[in-house]
Amino acid sequence: MVEGGAVTAADKTEFTECWRTTWRTPYIMRLALSAGLGGLLFGYDTGVISGALLYIREDFEEVDKKTWLQETIVSMAVLGAIFGAACGGWMNDRWGRRVSIMVADVLFLVGAIVMAIAPAPWVIIIGRILVGLGVGMASMTAPLYISEASPHRIRGALVSTNGFLITGGQFLSYLINLAFTHAKSNWRWMLGVAGVPALIQLLLMLSLPESPRWLYVNGKENEARSILEKIYPAHEVEEEMEALRTSVEEEEENSLDGGIMDKLKKAWGNIVVRRGLYAGITVQVAQQFVGINTVMYYSPTIIQFAGFASNKTAMALALITSGLNMIGSIISMCFVDRYGRRRLMIISMIGIISCLIVLSFIFFEAASMSPKISPTETAIFGGGNATCPAYTNAPDAASWSCMRCLSKEASCAFCGSATDKHEAGACLVLDDAVRSTCREAKRTWYSQGCPSKIGFLAVIFLALYIIVYSPGMGTAPWIVNSEIYPLKYRGLGGGIAAVSNWTSNLIVSETFLTLTEHLGSSGTFLLFACFSAVGLIAIYMLVPETKGMQFEEVERMLKKGFSPFKKYRDEPHKSKEAVTA
Repeated sequence: MVEGGAVTAADKTEFTECWRTTWRTPYIMRLALSAGLGGLLFGYDTGVISGALLYIREDFEEVDKKTWLQETIVSMAVLGAIFGAACGGWMNDRWGRRVSIMVADVLFLVGAIVMAIAPAPWVIIIGRILVGLGVGMASMTAPLYISEASPHRIRGALVSTNGFLITGGQFLSYLINLAFTHAKSNWRWMLGVAGVPALIQLLLMLSLPESPRWLYVNGKENEARSILEKIYPAHEVEEEMEALRTSVEEEEENSLDGGIMDKLKKAWGNIVVRRGLYAGITVQVAQQFVGINTVMYYSPTIIQFAGFASNKTAMALALITSGLNMIGSIISMCFVDRYGRRRLMIISMIGIISCLIVLSFIFFEAASMSPKISPTETAIFGGGNATCPAYTNAPDAASWSCMRCLSKEASCAFCGSATDKHEAGACLVLDDAVRSTCREAKRTWYSQGCPSKIGFLAVIFLALYIIVYSPGMGTAPWIVNSEIYPLKYRGLGGGIAAVSNWTSNLIVSETFLTLTEHLGSSGTFLLFACFSAVGLIAIYMLVPETKGMQFEEVERMLKKGFSPFKKYRDEPHKSKEAVTA
């Protein structure tokens, strides 16, 4: 998973039990899948903008020319998600999980409609904020509802389906983008389609109950019992009611008093929580600063940087990366409890750094081999208003290449040769009318990247990047954050770490295109490789292995102080025995 709420890992036995239980009691799967549509929407709305942006740029010239506007359209959903997650926590407690999911659906639906009918870029931005609010609420509410409305034996497996649906939603968004490539008002359809599953989920949730835990906490014991009777066999209902009662009482005993600032002071003053936050925030920030959401939000654009100018081709290739991300989430479910969170993250980070360095080299070589600018080819388009002014006035125009033509200083476009796209072409004004003239001449228009003979290698290593990211850094940070904090501080610690994740996501997505303008694609990927190297060191030094450990064991380990140079005995079934250094 790229972003969202906490993930509970499940082993192979639990998935087998999940299949048997849901086959006997279909009502359980109905609850899980209905709520899980929130994850699908979450994934769809974070992925669909990558393809839609290509066509928004074509419809609005100001978007095509202003990098900051493209970044804002993409990242405003992330900003909305930060506030949505904060409001979602309060709404979950005040009005219930079911109502929160339905409010998120309304936000999804309204946001999708606003974007689909947007007459100007600023209206798209408003729609993105509304959708982001829904994403933030869904990211924490959907897994919470599933976990509270699921039998404890298969809770991890059912919650894990939410993570799978998120990556599935991203994959679906690329399919939808590809399907509407040649449709009229294509980007409007791409963004508007998100309203359909939102409406379906809203209608489904109207017929589903509130979570039994929320009902019990709010004094509605009979209603909670009636829901449990539909989930559990009759002989287990009373046992579950007792477990629910014990759990709620324990939570009340461990709740923190005072306002948010008082809670933060108490958390930071606790050495165990502070060390837990060091680990939890480290993995969340590292997850974003490896650059994953630049790939999720901008992958068709990145592929265009590699020389694939066709929007359809760029989206088709981007579909591969999204599919690999979905497959990676399944791999994670199978191996995270076998090999451990820390080991998977370290292996993942080493692979990520290697791929980013190779990508940097590929883009550097591609830039050095970019086609030259031909005065003859440029003159074919009439010169004057069609020729790039920066090229016309440059004293060294004879040395210009496609990359120089597309640079921030020139802000022009490259019209490829009619005979061979790798031969010299024309440097023209970045203008809709000139673009149409170039295409009418059966030539390829390049405005993001130049034609390259090694561009296909960028797609291969982008795919490898996803393969090594998804099973480790994709899901393990959320699992670590669900296990690293003492019970009393688990909600607060997880919330702080989640905000650090969303904030890092916002910083990366809001600056990516600007970085490529100033550093080039090669320099930008090399910068992310450096960030990843720092993240790898931080994970190695600060993040302990929590695989198979009881919460009490994790707490004792942090109290002593974790060090990668000490060995901790792994005793998953002996929670009363101390973990020795």
